[in-house]
Amino acid sequence: MFNLTYEFKLKPTTGQTAIFEDWLEQCRRVYNYALAERKDWFKSRSCQINACSIRSEFIIRAETKRPTYASQCQSLTTARANIPALAAVQVHVLQQTLKRLEKAFVSMWEQKHGFPRFKKAGTMRSFVFPQLGVNPVQNQAVKLPKIGLVKFHQSRPIPDGATIKQARIVRRVSGWYVMLTLQWDVSAPNLMPHGEGIGIDVGLTNFIATSNGLLVKRQRFFKDAERKLKLLQQRVCRKKLGSNNGRKAQKKVAKLHEYVANSRKDWHRKLVVLFCK
Repeated sequence: MFNLTYEFKLKPTTGQTAIFEDWLEQCRRVYNYALAERKDWFKSRSCQINACSIRSEFIIRAETKRPTYASQCQSLTTARANIPALAAVQVHVLQQTLKRLEKAFVSMWEQKHGFPRFKKAGTMRSFVFPQLGVNPVQNQAVKLPKIGLVKFHQSRPIPDGATIKQARIVRRVSGWYVMLTLQWDVSAPNLMPHGEGIGIDVGLTNFIATSNGLLVKRQRFFKDAERKLKLLQQRVCRKKLGSNNGRKAQKKVAKLHEYVANSRKDWHRKLVVLFCK
């Protein structure tokens, strides 16, 4: 299998934007509730038997099993039957949120990452549709389950023979984006080496140094924007917490960060094209 991810900018209507925001909030609540359930179970098992703090640890029965992805999916089914706000969200989207939490715990156990944290309001930025219908892209619009056709700016054509496996909806300061995962039922060919070999070294002073004497200087996108970023962050600190002016100032900071990230990504892609010629 060969996978690629294509990113396009969405052009949702006002109603669709409201649905996206509501679904992100519901995903955040499901994530926090599932995390609290797991955290309470761990706390109840970490305290001493004869010195359990009722204030900071819940007393959970000894035969209660550790919450897992499967058990929390079953609890989610019961919750969706009783909570209309959860029932309005596509079930696979909520299940992917629980899977994200499961991956966070696996990373904590296997890769020594920190304990997962609760997400504040507005910090959940994406949700995933793991399954799409037949022919989901039609006339520069993507058909999402329970939402319908959402227009997007198709900056490049989707290759023939590719199957769209999933779609991730991402909220950024510049708008909404969709990331389509394309899959081909082929294997990458094993090419035989040909031509003249070139050694490439990645460093700090020079971003790339090749064996034939080519030096590519490291671009300082963040360094160039650091002074402006400092001024914008100072303005954020002077605003009242939670005010409209504070949110506007934070939006300007986020736009500058996105500009730096896009500039760095664009430079990397142009550099790759230069070396592939």
